[in-house]
Formats: sequence, C-alpha cells, structure tokens
Amino acid sequence: MLEQLLIHQPEDPIPFMIQHLHRDNDNGNVALQTSEQQSPHCGEPDLKRVFLYGHRSQKALSAKEAHPDHTGRRAGERLLKGTLGAHVTTVPSALLVQLIQERLAEEDCIKRGWILDGIPETREQALRIQTLGIAPRHVIMLSAPDTVLIERNLGKRIDPQTGEIYHTTFDWPPESEIQNRLMAPEDISELETAQKLLEYHRNIVRVIPSYPKILKVISADQPCVDVFYQALTYVQSNHRTNAPFTPRVLLLGPVGSGKSLQAALLAQKYRLVNVCCGQLLKEAVADRTTFGERIQPFFEKEMAVPDSLLMKVLSQRLDQQDCIQKGWVLHGVPRDLDQAHLLNSLGYNPNRVFFLNVPFDSIMERLTLRRIDPVTGERYHLMYKPPPTMEIQARLLQNPKDAEEQVKLKMDLFYRNSADLEQLYGSAITLNGDQDPYTVFEYIESGIINPLPKKIP
Repeated sequence: MLEQLLIHQPEDPIPFMIQHLHRDNDNGNVALQTSEQQSPHCGEPDLKRVFLYGHRSQKALSAKEAHPDHTGRRAGERLLKGTLGAHVTTVPSALLVQLIQERLAEEDCIKRGWILDGIPETREQALRIQTLGIAPRHVIMLSAPDTVLIERNLGKRIDPQTGEIYHTTFDWPPESEIQNRLMAPEDISELETAQKLLEYHRNIVRVIPSYPKILKVISADQPCVDVFYQALTYVQSNHRTNAPFTPRVLLLGPVGSGKSLQAALLAQKYRLVNVCCGQLLKEAVADRTTFGERIQPFFEKEMAVPDSLLMKVLSQRLDQQDCIQKGWVLHGVPRDLDQAHLLNSLGYNPNRVFFLNVPFDSIMERLTLRRIDPVTGERYHLMYKPPPTMEIQARLLQNPKDAEEQVKLKMDLFYRNSADLEQLYGSAITLNGDQDPYTVFEYIESGIINPLPKKIP
C-alpha cells in the first residue's frame, strides 16, 4: 500500500487506501522475461496456461482489436499502413506501454493479477513501465544457451488455421492432416535467429538492474515440468519486506497446554508484552480500579466475567504504548467465537496464531498432580518435581481448580469452541504441545520470524 501511495500520490489518501484494501489482489503479478527464441519449448507456454491472471503478451496487445476508445486503434492503424514493418516489436515504446497500462487497469487484472510476457524488452520500456507504477512482485527470466535456442527455433512450425505452434522434434502433431498444412514461420533461419539473440543479450543486461531482489533466473534447458515447478515455487514465495514488523501473537490451547510458559519465553526473547487475560482481571481487582470494583462481585461468586467488561480491561492494556511499539503475546482469550469477534471488532487482530494441541491424558497428568506447599508457597508436581522430604509431602495441598472434575469441565468447554476458532483463524499454525517446552518454543519462534506459508488452492 505504501508503494502505491508513493507512486500515485493521491490528493485524498484515505479513499485511495480504502479502495486498495477492498481489492482482491493477493494473487501475484509476474513479469515473464524470455528471449523470443525460447518459446515454445522452454516451458513458457505452460506457465501462461497456469499463471493466467489477466495475461497479456506484447504481440496480443499490439494486435488488439481497434476499438474507437482504445489506444489499440492507433497501433492497428500503424500496422495497416505498414509503418511497423514485419515485427510487432517495432511498436513505439510509448504507445506499447500505454497499451499495457490500459489493459492492466481493467478489473480482471486488478482483482486476479497478471502475467506480463516479454515486456520490457529494453531499458526504455522498463523505465516507462516503472514510471507508470506498474510493479511486478516476481520477475522470472528463462535462460538457455544460444545453440539450444537456435536449434529449437529452426524446428518451429505453425498451423495457419489455428495458429498453434508445433516443433519437428519436441511437439509434432500425430494427425497427418495437421502435419500437411504446417508452415515454417518467417525469420527463423540460423542467421536471423542469431541476430535476434545478439540484440536480446544487448538489451537484457540493461533491463535486469531494473528489478533487483525480485528477479529469478531459471534454466530453460530442462524439461518443461521442471521449469514450471521452479517458477511456481518462486511465484508462491513471499519476499521479505523492510517494513517494521510488530508481532501480535495469539496462543490458543486447552488449560495446561503450556500457553503461559511459551508466552513468557516469547516475551523474554523478543521483548513482547506478555498479556494474560486472567492476570489482568486479578490485577484490576487487586488495584481496586474502576473496572476492578465491577469485576470483584463476579470473582466472589466464582462467575465468568462478562465479555463486555473483559474486553474493556483488555483494550485498556493493549492500547498502552509498550504494546503498540513492542507488540504483544496474548493468551487466555478468546475462549469462544463471540470473544474472538469482539477482539477483531476492536482492531486487535493477531498476525500470528498458534494452537497448542495436547492429548487429554497428558493434560490430566500435568494439572491434577500439581501441589503447593502452604508454608513456603513452593509449587511441586508429584511426577515431574516431587517434594524432597516426606514432611513436605504430607502438608502439600491441591488447588481446587486442579481437581479432576474441574479440569474435565474446562477441557470440554475448550473443545466445544475450538473448531469455530480454528475456522476463524484459518492461517493459524497448529503445533504438538506434548513435547519438551523448548522444542515447542522453537516451532513457535520459526512461525513468527518466517512468512506464513501460502496454502495452494
């Protein structure tokens, strides 16, 4: 969005940004750069068929139907007058780029994305395209040795009825009728091909610097399927951005899944603000704040705090400067779909969501065996951290919340709502929480510092 603001510099930026956010333009814009001789057997036609997001090639633009309201009429008139010669590549750069701008401004290109094939061919075209704000997210350059390209070009044949391109070695039609009417295209002799390649090499070295960091060179001297999947992998990748990233992490999972520990580890390493909803409510009551006085009756009666009141306390914390600047890791809320919608409506949208999955038996083992020493306040676990002496063990007490019946109730409540939460947070990362806590932390950490994986439809 910032890139588009700098390019277009609208007088009123607010409507411009709203319109930009309404666009369904998550599909990538791809510039496919090849020499003319690399088509059709270097993988380029397959890419066109798959990445067909409003795809426009230079030849298609130049041969556009002459509509009275389109710049294509001017190109068509020049073609009819013979001023363009035998090759559409001699269309003036200004006119060609204007055609591209008109086509890419249409609704399908804006919503679905586009592939620009074979353009820009020169440094002048690249600069004109960039000046108009046409910025591909990925640029693919298909490369192959000149000897291979010349051999491929010499074998080209065209069906004059359908316009399909065949090859004497790689793609010969089985039907004899089609074979008999195939014709060799003009300008495919070895000398003419070598001259075109020489011109291509002179121009491409000046085009490449126009697309730093987003250009990928793929060898076209390999099977089409390999070329395709390399290009597909690259197009589906996300470029790292220099824009500041403020983590807003949400940890979800049943009681005893380790959310508090993971939040503490994240807060310690990345200086995030550790926001525990339950702790916020307790602090409000202890500090006798305005919200705390309203919360206390619910605590005394052991009733759930209303969502409206809970969100006011949470908003007060997340709106503080440290949360805005450093980011936060939230746990303990939302517990259901209504709370999640309230959270989103207030603008607290997490950019990383993790579900910690732990089996029921492991949860029961973790919680029901916890004990506390009423004398020292020390916490123990009968399996993982047993008391050192029989005297201490004899006086240990169990928190009523850790009773088996209470834990089962909380588990049932979580699993009743977990499906709705998983559907709402479709890009959430699910982790196995039943392992060493530092192993779990490493998985969470990798999910924060790396771009989210893009799901293939």
